[in-house]
Amino acid sequence: MAKLAYLGLGTMGAPMARHLAAAGHELTVYNRSVFKAEAWVAAHGGHIATSAAEAAEGADAVFSSVGTDDDLADVTLGARGAFRTMRPGSLFVDHSTVSAKLARQLGVEGKDRGLRVLDAPVTGAQAGAEAGRLSLMCGGPKAAFEMAEPLMQAYAQKIVHIGGSGAGQTAKMVNQIALAATAQGIAEALRFAQNAGLDLDRTFEVISGGAAGSWQLTNRWATMADEKFDFGFAVDWMRKDLGLAIDEARANGAALPVAALVDQFFADVQAMHGGRQDTSALVRRLPKR
Repeated sequence: MAKLAYLGLGTMGAPMARHLAAAGHELTVYNRSVFKAEAWVAAHGGHIATSAAEAAEGADAVFSSVGTDDDLADVTLGARGAFRTMRPGSLFVDHSTVSAKLARQLGVEGKDRGLRVLDAPVTGAQAGAEAGRLSLMCGGPKAAFEMAEPLMQAYAQKIVHIGGSGAGQTAKMVNQIALAATAQGIAEALRFAQNAGLDLDRTFEVISGGAAGSWQLTNRWATMADEKFDFGFAVDWMRKDLGLAIDEARANGAALPVAALVDQFFADVQAMHGGRQDTSALVRRLPKR
């Protein structure tokens, strides 16, 4: 069993770290809000560190799940960052959703220090993290992927090596671009069905078994109909992710007209004080008869 560090015990990080502990690994955890680390250790064992550098010292592998580029840069390259204490040959796996530019930078910085660095953003939402059934899209050297894969199997059902450093983050952008369009389409379909007076259960039964079927349809149709949005992936985070995708598209020449439009629809939901609601809250901005 390995000696591991986990940085960031939020909605996704806490259950992922739990699965690693359940697999028998020794964990040291760090979280900016100390009370979350204390609660996690009380429930699952392990040790609490007061900084990312302290957590990473002596670890075979370090994992992170944080919010933004600035957060990730701080816990890796900052004055008390993990890269300052990680030993050569050890592994760093980032499960955050950040810019591909930063992922590529960490790949270079890690290589200079003799570290094996993998950017491995996730999809599957909180439910997938809790159940240990996430999908991971990984970017980085093959050696880093091969070292990380047996560990990541504790919380993932699908693990795919996409390419070099930054490829995982770029693939996550692909996921979010597709999800944004799907979420808006399902919101419009639901409102149309409601305004037409259709039986929503029977409508779902028939369309979910055909070409319109998707995770979003299966998991959010009924909750949208009930006006329930207090779970899942928040609008605020989706806007952050779409911003990353739109920035990357400017660099690679891709056109994202639908993603850019839905991003503005999410801004409408934020203006309706729905920033912390699930992305299916898009339906709130559509008129209901």
